Amino acid sequence: MVFRSYMGIALQEAKAAASRGEVPVGAVVVGANGQVVAAAGNRTREYNDPTAHAEVLALRSACKAVGAERLGDYDLYVTLEPCAMCAGAISNARIRRLYYGADDPKSGGTKHGAKVFSHPQCHHKPEIYDGLEATKAEALLKAFFESRRKDIA
Repeated sequence: MVFRSYMGIALQEAKAAASRGEVPVGAVVVGANGQVVAAAGNRTREYNDPTAHAEVLALRSACKAVGAERLGDYDLYVTLEPCAMCAGAISNARIRRLYYGADDPKSGGTKHGAKVFSHPQCHHKPEIYDGLEATKAEALLKAFFESRRKDIA
């Protein structure tokens, strides 16, 4: 089987989030057959909802689309290392594989920070692949925050 990345779609969602004034993070849920079942970008400001991270929105949409609260045969692509909240949601959804782009040493919850999947209380740990299109994801984030700093100055 040949690996096909869906990070390009996640990056498109991140760019759309940035255009809405949101932190540019995008997520895509893909089935074992390669079908994209959900895609989302951050909408915390738009929805006035601190849980409206790209991952949570994509997982909610995917669960609704497939009619189940668990996504054991699905993969999640995210442009940024998931935070602890999103890692918990990924575990609860039983995502098969997590692919993410940029590391998040400040707020990450998988490789950095809380390292949610390494806790004995974590009921499910997906296979994790990091660094996918990391340079592009990092560039989006850096450009977004640089523009915010310029607006403040």
